[in-house]
Amino acid sequence: MALSSDGLPDFKRESLRGTPGYFRVGCTHSGQWWLIAPDGQPFFMKAVHGVVASADSAHDPVARLRRWGFNTLGCGSERLHLEDGLAFMRAVNFTTAGSGVNMAGVRLPDVFDPAWPGLASARAEEICTPLAETQNLLGWLTDDGPNWPAVAAADRPGLLQICLSLEPDRAAYHAAWEFVLALHGGSLAALAAAWSVTLANKEALRAMTKREEGIVTPGYLQDEVRWTAEFAQRYFATTVAAIRRHAPFHLVLGCRWTTAVNATLRAACASAVDICLIDYDDVGSNPTGPVLIGDFSWAKKSFREEASARRSLGPTSIERMLRRGRLGLSRAVAHPAVVGYAWSHWRDRAGEQPPFGSGLVRENDTEAHEHTELLTTINDRVEELRAMALPAEEETL
Repeated sequence: MALSSDGLPDFKRESLRGTPGYFRVGCTHSGQWWLIAPDGQPFFMKAVHGVVASADSAHDPVARLRRWGFNTLGCGSERLHLEDGLAFMRAVNFTTAGSGVNMAGVRLPDVFDPAWPGLASARAEEICTPLAETQNLLGWLTDDGPNWPAVAAADRPGLLQICLSLEPDRAAYHAAWEFVLALHGGSLAALAAAWSVTLANKEALRAMTKREEGIVTPGYLQDEVRWTAEFAQRYFATTVAAIRRHAPFHLVLGCRWTTAVNATLRAACASAVDICLIDYDDVGSNPTGPVLIGDFSWAKKSFREEASARRSLGPTSIERMLRRGRLGLSRAVAHPAVVGYAWSHWRDRAGEQPPFGSGLVRENDTEAHEHTELLTTINDRVEELRAMALPAEEETL
């Protein structure tokens, strides 16, 4: 990496986010984003989520991580950072700070409640203050796997429908009705016509939601997007402000989504934070600001299905999966907006079978060599991969 005249990495000063002496992020004059370690040197995050030390294990998980080229503890690894000196991330989990929206399987704070900013601040004070001056804390996540509603479906009410169906003592109930009626001339009949549903009264909508009957008509979905944007912008503006108040030196990394959520929700989060966590599949959307690949694994369903679909090409399914995964991750880390990635699981989940397990460690604590050997090679080549444009591979995947 090119250095400026003062011997520091050649970052655009106006692009820098964060506090000197703590993790920062910035863009070089060549247009490549990097994390910046507390010592001022470029840093590419290579993390694993859920790293734990088993009581009956003969292996030190941190020693394993270092041997495989990882430098950061992901979510669910909070206690290990106290002794090992690795960078780490931590989630505040604001969705637990209040449950004003609690219906149809969704539990979220009521962001329209006047008490919500105070609840968010209290949560941030509790979680962030003890670590507010910790230099190896890479950044804060607002939430790890929050229970936001997924895209509305026939058997899954959307966020707007849920808020309209709350009890009248909830602030979000009144805000949602005021919002949606303003879009339709203040008339419930006009609203029902626009949504192509039969609504004799507000209670009829609540009954549908309790039966988990989602509205998916084009008219409703248009209003759903607008409401989700309003709700999410309030949520992330408040939570990010609370983190900055109680941990002013650290970066804010956004939210770790562990289930499918819509693009509106992701965009609201991205606009409020320093670095946005994205899915591997979203790297191709050409993000302009710094991003982290939040949960990478070539053992995921999309890689496995693609590998299984190419049965006639010769290599086995596992060989095709690993080949595609290696190429995909290599290209992702070379992307100028990507400043790091996190492998999704430390240990195989219950029921997973080698070699298609998602963990780097098996349930019996043995190493998943088919994953770790490839990842070590890529981790050791990050500087090289980011220093040059990857040539198109001619090999058949």
